[in-house]
Amino acid sequence: MLKDFAISIIQVLRQRGFPAYLVGGCVRDLLLNREPTDYDVATSATPQQVMELFPETYAVGAQFGVVLVPLPKNQRSNGDESAPQKSPAVEVATFRSDLGYSDGRRPDEVRFSQDPREDVARRDFTINGMMLDPASGEVLDFVSGRKDLEAGIIRTIGDPERRFAEDKLRMLRAVRFAARFEYEIEAETLAAIQRRAQEIQAVSRERVRDELTRMLTEGHARRAFLLLDESGLLKEVLPEISVMKGVEQPPEFHPEGDVFVHTLLLLDHLPNPCPATLAWGALLHDVGKPATFRVAPDRIRFDGHVDVGVKIAEEICERLRFSKHDAGQVLALVDNHMRFGHVSRMKESTLKKFLRLPAFDEHLALHRADSLASHGNLSTYEFLQKKLIEIPPEKIRPTRLLTGDDLIAAGYTPGSKFRKILEAVEDAQLEGRLLARESALEFVRRQFPI
Repeated sequence: MLKDFAISIIQVLRQRGFPAYLVGGCVRDLLLNREPTDYDVATSATPQQVMELFPETYAVGAQFGVVLVPLPKNQRSNGDESAPQKSPAVEVATFRSDLGYSDGRRPDEVRFSQDPREDVARRDFTINGMMLDPASGEVLDFVSGRKDLEAGIIRTIGDPERRFAEDKLRMLRAVRFAARFEYEIEAETLAAIQRRAQEIQAVSRERVRDELTRMLTEGHARRAFLLLDESGLLKEVLPEISVMKGVEQPPEFHPEGDVFVHTLLLLDHLPNPCPATLAWGALLHDVGKPATFRVAPDRIRFDGHVDVGVKIAEEICERLRFSKHDAGQVLALVDNHMRFGHVSRMKESTLKKFLRLPAFDEHLALHRADSLASHGNLSTYEFLQKKLIEIPPEKIRPTRLLTGDDLIAAGYTPGSKFRKILEAVEDAQLEGRLLARESALEFVRRQFPI
């Protein structure tokens, strides 16, 4: 649907005498027989001319020649009436050349052009620099993008030093594209990243976070992090992961190797697509191990690595400006990943409370990946899956038999003791020892006399 809409935009522009083409990632994906997630159009029409032709537009970057044309409401699925920036839309950009990038992200000045060659010359990578005429199927390829696409190469358009100076985030994007398509980064392009890796510090933390999240969730996270390490970017954006390299683990539990090797193997076992919080929780689950490593008389140990890991993960989430909700789930995944080792010894009440952790499916998925990346034993995973099937949701999270008001009515004075009483009642209820309000009150009077 969005593709047809993009083509219709091109048709309108051409009818008014403006050359227009599909451009960028959508052309790359179409040539790879992949379904593009979005569609971009490049044209000689100025932003003002585009907005005159398409009244329902949003000048998201008109000063840079970019206008957003949303899919008409009657063409949106499920009656999507969401905000314009969240609605399906086609980005229409005017042919241009960029003059200066003093902030390392946006051009200081743009000069609109009538020549698509000038527009392509300012773009990032050759595989993203092709234009497609949807009417004839002709590909305008001024930078040998198709050749690099066939050879599996990520190469900047023109001088890599200049391209990365213009927008330093492109260094991370090179890694992401190489990982996603299982391509190699061309030697000069990689060398330029290695020389300039420290400059990634100038990029906003939110942009870095979003790029890393894409790497973690697109299905090629292990390859991405190996490339981040090779390029020198890993120690700049996530030094806490970089220091995992060479941190040995007890071979009886981790025959696969050190903490870095284990973590990257774990990423290979994540589901695809993968929720962002699960992916980050997986990446950070053992982040406390380097700081707690010690060689004990019996074996290598990481005493307290979970608590330390939660603190480090919290610092990372804060630094990368995670939302409160996402940070909370990532920290919960780190905090609870070792509890799976105690499942077989848990009381029924403890087990049920464990099963009702928010987004428990993510905890379970992390445990599965953690197991597959180490000893390979999935017995605990299978046991919990069976429990989730056997135990109805209302037994895992039953309606409370008593409340604080019930305790007050029974003559108890409100205070800190209430929590202990109510928790004891809930545990007995979860274990099947209390089934009704009356028996719960009797239990309280017996166990906690006034």
